Amino acid sequence: MAAPMNWCSRVGLWKQICVDRSFASRMLPTFNKQTRTFPFRYLSNSAKQNPLKTKWRRVVWATGAAVTGTVVAAFLSFDRWRVYADNVTRPSVKVTRRIQIDTDSSGLKLTLFQYQTCPFCCKTRAFLDYYGFSYDVVEVNSVFRTELKWTKYRKVPVLVCDGVGEDGFLQINDSSVIISFLESHLIDPHLPLDVLLSYYPCLETKEGRKTVYEFLNKYFVMFPEKEATKTTSAERSKERKWRQWTDDVLVHVLSPNIYRSPSEALQSFNYFSEVGDWDNVFSTAERMTVIYVGSAAMLIIGWMLKKKYHLKDDVRQSLYDAGNEWTAAVGQDKFLGGDKPNLADLSVYGTLHAIEGCEAFEDLLNNTQIGRWYFRTKEAVTSHAGANMKITD
Repeated sequence: MAAPMNWCSRVGLWKQICVDRSFASRMLPTFNKQTRTFPFRYLSNSAKQNPLKTKWRRVVWATGAAVTGTVVAAFLSFDRWRVYADNVTRPSVKVTRRIQIDTDSSGLKLTLFQYQTCPFCCKTRAFLDYYGFSYDVVEVNSVFRTELKWTKYRKVPVLVCDGVGEDGFLQINDSSVIISFLESHLIDPHLPLDVLLSYYPCLETKEGRKTVYEFLNKYFVMFPEKEATKTTSAERSKERKWRQWTDDVLVHVLSPNIYRSPSEALQSFNYFSEVGDWDNVFSTAERMTVIYVGSAAMLIIGWMLKKKYHLKDDVRQSLYDAGNEWTAAVGQDKFLGGDKPNLADLSVYGTLHAIEGCEAFEDLLNNTQIGRWYFRTKEAVTSHAGANMKITD
């Protein structure tokens, strides 16, 4: 019988799992279609010769299953002890940082509840930054989500607008609703905000324990009839089409790519920690939990999403296909919106900005022609190029 592994050997094994992608891929069990089982008890010729390798293969998978089970159990139990309120006062939470734009004359007091690298939050920020809104940011802990305990809506982003409505604030959910809502307000600032929000009703349905939210009209910008002459019906339809494409296609190829392997998953979460300033936002224990538990869970979720959305065996190819599809839609113009970004440009840019520091993003730039459009849009967003187009009279 082989001698038990010492701690140095164990550390070396885990390091090899995280760094060597080919080693990690060899540890994945393959489904046997004939016996309809996973071959956890099957020993190949090499495994028979090296029983210690098989033993630690099982240990690794047992550990992964335990971690995943713990995460799932935590989320399921979280619903049981959460206290929701239908009528709440202004949420009292710690503001992570403040985005102050001196040229902002909207008069809106906005607070964005977000994950820094969530694609939906990134495209919301792209819109806010392009139009030069000032707003506060509340970084939500992606595991415990205690910052959202004041609302039954558990997703991000959530935008809170103070000083409006019967309760003294408005809660706007869903990134596409937030963008359409604020764009509509810029076009017609005289329409009361609570009335405007009523144009985007939410339908709630239950799928088992899961609550599904469907927001009507979320890709539609509301404007007075006189404003319809500034854009054609075809232009508005094209903008809506690609905004929906962003949510239905582009966003679904991101997770399987940035969590393609254990090493990429860990690298992605370390990048998220850096850009999200998790060192100052969360305690050390919270940060380490989010990084290591989150990367392990998202690695498995990434594999599930690959199958769910029928991505190619090499998920990078699906990412390149999406990039090429968007580049072809923009064509020879600066932006899909022509000389300036429209809402589809901002949505696609914001979604891709979520992975800018990941290996998948570098591969996308190197294997498609999307880079020129991307950095052109980034310049427009970071310079608040749309600020002088806001209507505030």
